[in-house]
Amino acid sequence: QVQLIESGGGLVQAGGSLSLSCAASLPTSDYVKGWFRQAPGKEREFVARIRWSGSDTFYTDSVKGRFTISRDNTKNTVTLQMNSLKHEDTAVYYCAASPYLAPGTEPGNWMYWGQGTQVTVSS
Repeated sequence: QVQLIESGGGLVQAGGSLSLSCAASLPTSDYVKGWFRQAPGKEREFVARIRWSGSDTFYTDSVKGRFTISRDNTKNTVTLQMNSLKHEDTAVYYCAASPYLAPGTEPGNWMYWGQGTQVTVSS
């Protein structure tokens, strides 16, 4: 059973930056890894994903150009660098992993989840 542990959340002013990191408890270099977020009263939504090579990435439109997902397979980690943060980015951010090639953007298709880390952007 893969465990995912996120770190790096916090409070930041609008326009600022935060970096989230997620460490896996087992080797997961061939897993697709991603980030989701859930704001109060809303459903969990896809943010970004990265395939094993690190060069194949995909983002939801609202974060394109501001967020960057990357991974280090030697350390079993995935990182989400968030720049130019907006108030509407406020949410609990979850790391996810899937052993399947194309889990898509639906949360139900992802097998492993972290516990979540709070990101609050003050306006």
